[in-house]
Amino acid sequence: MPNDRSMTSRSISTWLLALLALTAAPAIGRAAADSKGSLTPEEQRLINAVDARNVDFAADLGQAVQIDSATENLAGVRQLGELFAGQLAELGFESHFVPLPASTGRAGHLVAEHRGSKGKRVLLIGHLDTVFPGANFKREGDQVSGAGVADMKGGDIVLIHALHALHRAGLLADTQIIVVMSGDEEAPGSPIEITRRDLLDAAKRSDVALAFESAIGNTGTVARRGFASWTLEAQGATGHSSGMFSAAVGSGSVFETARILQGFYEQLRQLEGITINPALIAGGVEAELTRTGGTVSGKANIIAQRTLVRGDLRYLSAAQLAEARARMEAVVSKHLPRTSAELKFLDDAYPAMAPTPENYALLAQLDQASRDLGYAEITAFDPRGRGAGDVAFVSPPLPGLDGLGLGGKGEHTVHESADLTRAPELVKRSALLIYRLTR
Repeated sequence: MPNDRSMTSRSISTWLLALLALTAAPAIGRAAADSKGSLTPEEQRLINAVDARNVDFAADLGQAVQIDSATENLAGVRQLGELFAGQLAELGFESHFVPLPASTGRAGHLVAEHRGSKGKRVLLIGHLDTVFPGANFKREGDQVSGAGVADMKGGDIVLIHALHALHRAGLLADTQIIVVMSGDEEAPGSPIEITRRDLLDAAKRSDVALAFESAIGNTGTVARRGFASWTLEAQGATGHSSGMFSAAVGSGSVFETARILQGFYEQLRQLEGITINPALIAGGVEAELTRTGGTVSGKANIIAQRTLVRGDLRYLSAAQLAEARARMEAVVSKHLPRTSAELKFLDDAYPAMAPTPENYALLAQLDQASRDLGYAEITAFDPRGRGAGDVAFVSPPLPGLDGLGLGGKGEHTVHESADLTRAPELVKRSALLIYRLTR
């Protein structure tokens, strides 16, 4: 119905206006954070514990990066998970690597639990896998490079060092903390209800979620866009290229694909906050495409019979996803002569993380911790600048905050790098926030 689309557009506008209003208005707890606070003796002991172990950060990060844990390297993902499991076990966590069924094509997850009854029950989220293979760690002064230094082995080390500081300071006792590091965040296995089951189970036993994806400046992430993968297959008649556009042959699969992609561009760029990326294309007389590559065969004088596209879609809300899918399907349905096309959405969608008042309240606590440590104010990062993340599976309903890990440059490229100078600040801020949440 015509009104459905306008209502969807209004809901997205309301979502964005709420985000802007929350960002511009005095944040919950902001008034209390306007002046530098003070640390209790216990909190100062915690900060001293971070300083005592900071020298190990680069070594621990290098050890993790040297393990090749690209998503498809199932043995490497498990090896890294078992390394971290051992480190957490030393802190009193019940740690184990939980394998996934072979049918998912993924290794599994690290789950570690520290049992107690004091304060809030905290869920800490990381991931083990990387986009590119590891075993390529390099360090020049405070600059490090290699797969995962920022996304997100650097964040995993921030998480573990924060817990180690709490343990050394004697402040971990009787706290309820669960750590979940997924082994397939960069390319989630299917079905998603199986591959995220352990994370969802941990959320049921938690009150608040903190995630350690890369920090972006002096910000925290209270909202993230969702993610969905899609494929497109176009078919056309093949034959000698001299017959192109004739009634007998038509327009071919490549022109049909080009028409569809141009339609996606024209339609989806009208929706604020959404992006679509046709990442891989293969077309020819024969064509095959996988998640990371493909093959084609044919000749310049033969009309391509089959063209395949694989891409992703990122969105601000479930309503916006529905709007985008409807527009894409409408574009696909209008075929060029003698062609056909099919659009499919894969079973790997990540939900969007909404900017709830509870998330902003948690951000205010991080901001206060930062100021009490003598660091900068922490503000909310615009979700239109972030991709999907595991925290969105649990927040809502849990209050959630992301962007607590080691920031960097060149993520999802072979030039990924990070600056170690901020590591002590990030560890201290996270450790102090976890401590205050668990009192």
